[in-house]
Amino acid sequence: MIFKRKIYNKFLEWKKLSKGKSALFVEGARRIGKSTIVEEFVKNEYDDYLILDFATESIDVQRNFIENLGNMDNFFRNLFLLKGKILKGERCAIIFDEVQLFPQARQAIKYLVKDGRYDYIETGSLISIRKNVKNILIPSEEYKIKMYPMDFEEYLWTLGDTITIPVIREAFEKRKALGDTIHRKIMKDFRTYLAIGGMPQAIEAYVDGQNFEQIDFIKRTILDLYEEDLKKYDEENKEKASVVYKTIPEQLENKNSHFKFSLVDKSARYKNYVDAISFISESMIGNECLNVTEPSVALELFADRSNFKLYMGDTGLLVSQIMRSGDEVDQGLYRTLIFGKLGINQGMILENMVAQMLRASGHQLYFHEYMYSDEDSKKEKKYEIDFLTVRKKKICPIEVKSSGYKSHKSFDYLIKKYQLKGEERYIIYSKDLKFEDGIVYIPFYMTMFI
Repeated sequence: MIFKRKIYNKFLEWKKLSKGKSALFVEGARRIGKSTIVEEFVKNEYDDYLILDFATESIDVQRNFIENLGNMDNFFRNLFLLKGKILKGERCAIIFDEVQLFPQARQAIKYLVKDGRYDYIETGSLISIRKNVKNILIPSEEYKIKMYPMDFEEYLWTLGDTITIPVIREAFEKRKALGDTIHRKIMKDFRTYLAIGGMPQAIEAYVDGQNFEQIDFIKRTILDLYEEDLKKYDEENKEKASVVYKTIPEQLENKNSHFKFSLVDKSARYKNYVDAISFISESMIGNECLNVTEPSVALELFADRSNFKLYMGDTGLLVSQIMRSGDEVDQGLYRTLIFGKLGINQGMILENMVAQMLRASGHQLYFHEYMYSDEDSKKEKKYEIDFLTVRKKKICPIEVKSSGYKSHKSFDYLIKKYQLKGEERYIIYSKDLKFEDGIVYIPFYMTMFI
């Protein structure tokens, strides 16, 4: 099943602006639909195309990259003979699928782009790209685009719903409530998306009418795939990225979701796991959220990498990871999540989704811890802002509330401590939009517009 994806428009923009002067490199985790949407793009936008899938390409095709790049006529003659296809038309494209498995093809991009006969699109899972590029020259002719799991709007498109998101966007921009009936309907749809997640295979199963046990089986298979990839990384780097990844649900159950190395190993230390954490984040199967020591618009300058949170890249996979302890999938748990009655795990799942939505919207993830003593107490207490981002060149604090949304001392004291002025403040919660005391309260599904 071919789903409509927003990234398609970014491909169109690259094609228009690049005019063959760069190769498009689509970065992202495995199983998010990179290969599918890239092939759909070249089918629609080019006269002809050829796919080189380096997960299955022959030794002869690989050898052609090594032996014949010095003579492009020979290179393409041999390539087309080996593939049994000639490209016909004025503008054609060649796809390098799973390019991380054959880094010499990625290195060849420099010469292929310079040759100018065809356009090139690379897809690859970053889970193994980093270890495969140590001995090659990364081409400057690459234009990189990050791709994420399907978002809430893309999920609604699969159901034939093109009306809901424009209505939500208008309400967000005008700071206008949607009304109880509409809000409840959208929240139920959002919670269903929350449970399924953004993996195209899982969404396709839902659209096809499969039950949650079958959908969960698909997601567990993807989790197994990720963990096998991480184990390969561990074997080569003597680290425990696979163990770190498995502990994410347990980490998110901690107070404030801070990552504790003691849950990985009692003797674990940050310096011994820093590369593994970075690898999970760079591979886009996890989203790292860093503490900043000062709420400045230059957030990265104040990032404290030893104090962080680690979210799952896809919230649907988090739901399945939480439920993996049982031998069988409890469909009742899925129902209670969809209807907002899950209880203890609900907060961490919703917070993970907020992180996922912010990341997909282009935000880097930061939070802020600070000490403050109010007028009634001489003793300082620790407060925390769940997420910090920058909007219109001003700090924008964000709090996630699965319950108890009326208390917002962390917001109030942040402004007093740092004398912040004119910033937008958001509390993300399960109720309808409202604006009160200088704070915009928005339902979870509006996070994509921050």
